[in-house]
Amino acid sequence: MRRLWVLLLGSGLALLSSFTLPAKDAPADQPAASKDEEAQAPSTESAVRTKHSVSIGGRPVAYTATAGTLVIRDEKGQPQASVFYVAYTVDTGKPEKRPVTFLYNGGPGSSSMWLHMGSFGPERIVTDSPAATGPAPYKRVPNNDSLLDKTDLVFIDAVGAGYSRPLGKAEGKDFWGVDQDISAFSRAIQRYVSLNNRWNSPKFLFGESYGTTRSAALVDALQDKGMAFNGVVLMSSILNYGVRLPGYDEMYIGYVPSYAAAAWYHHKLAHAPADLKTYLDEVRAFARGPYATALAKGQNVPAAEADAVARQLAAYTGLGADYIKQANLRVEPARFRKELLRDERRTIGRFDARFEGVDEDAAGETPDYDASDAGISGAFITAFHDYITTQLNYHSALDYRPTFDEIGKNWDWKHQAAGVRRPLPTAYVAGDLGHAIRTNPHLKVLSVNGYYDFATPFFITEYDLAHMNLDASLRDNVRFLYYPSGHMIYLNTDALKQLKADLARYYDDTTHS
Repeated sequence: MRRLWVLLLGSGLALLSSFTLPAKDAPADQPAASKDEEAQAPSTESAVRTKHSVSIGGRPVAYTATAGTLVIRDEKGQPQASVFYVAYTVDTGKPEKRPVTFLYNGGPGSSSMWLHMGSFGPERIVTDSPAATGPAPYKRVPNNDSLLDKTDLVFIDAVGAGYSRPLGKAEGKDFWGVDQDISAFSRAIQRYVSLNNRWNSPKFLFGESYGTTRSAALVDALQDKGMAFNGVVLMSSILNYGVRLPGYDEMYIGYVPSYAAAAWYHHKLAHAPADLKTYLDEVRAFARGPYATALAKGQNVPAAEADAVARQLAAYTGLGADYIKQANLRVEPARFRKELLRDERRTIGRFDARFEGVDEDAAGETPDYDASDAGISGAFITAFHDYITTQLNYHSALDYRPTFDEIGKNWDWKHQAAGVRRPLPTAYVAGDLGHAIRTNPHLKVLSVNGYYDFATPFFITEYDLAHMNLDASLRDNVRFLYYPSGHMIYLNTDALKQLKADLARYYDDTTHS
């Protein structure tokens, strides 16, 4: 079962249990990998190719699926890791004109299975979202909203997750860290591009959750090595983990529009507006204005001002004003998820606030589990295992790890950010992305966000991308899109269709400009 709570900020932030960050990890009782199990990782590159066709936009698209491994090497040329990937390449067209996109999830410690089976691959799993999906048998369908008509797709598993493993004398610590991970993905992508003669193809990165943290620094690292990129798609972003350190109020400010969206969806507003988008513009103005001003005064905020802010916050979020004042105007995300539907004995999901859960104790402070995680994990994991063997004919002696909790537990959060002399103690990568845009003024960044995402709230993403210090001539390089969905935007099939249409325009504009 995929649980989404990992130790993401290292020992220095381990006490912040209520501020757990976006992740997709394995159960806490998952055993560490044995040397015998690691020894089964293939030390040579392999590829299993199968032929398929899918209808996209009413037109058949013939493609080759390649499931295989890449070997990345250390500075001495010794094999260091076997990296598993699945690539989908259209059978017609010239490689130099055909875009190629590298996709991955986050965690850290997640495989790419979630994007692979849910978003833009040629087949996807059907779920009952935003209700919990029942047990097997599950249904896979041809994905008529696949991106394969616009770009070849390469799904990559981080080392230690999926079928990717260290080789030789290498250990997990050589890959499990912000900068170590960037190095591994950089080498894997360069190896794929060289092996498949794709140096002259238009190139894109597509990351979800911590995958956006990876992308922001990875595009800068690859461009420093001479591999320029056309675009980066950031889905459900987190670009600054420092925002959740104690003593800072930006997290509380950043969550207010997400709280308002959830209250609107669950009909908890006394005067609900008809249009969510316009409503959220109003909430943003309150959050960055009166609310931020009040929080900046800390314990010295006047009582009358605190009362006024609490009343307005209650009106926007559906919570009680007294509850908000008792929380010192600072309601943590997990508490909100428990409080909003408390009178109905329901909780709301973390990754997708549309989901509802039922706790054993309705009087508790925070939810017992994330309903949006539990509602889909079995379907995705089962669908991938069935798909990779029966459709792609790939077989391995290794266990496929949808997520691997040892990675999150041992993650090195230090980051040598662009333009910073000393390593930062935690991941801040918006500066790296800004550097990548300044050095490649043709790089186009697309930020896609779900209104009901409580893992990576869209207002914080807006803040981070607005603080890259871009020159006015470069600010249009960054665009934002929003959907009535959660962290995994594609779980809403209507949102998936709109997202595909938006991405199709993005690829056309980016590759034809």
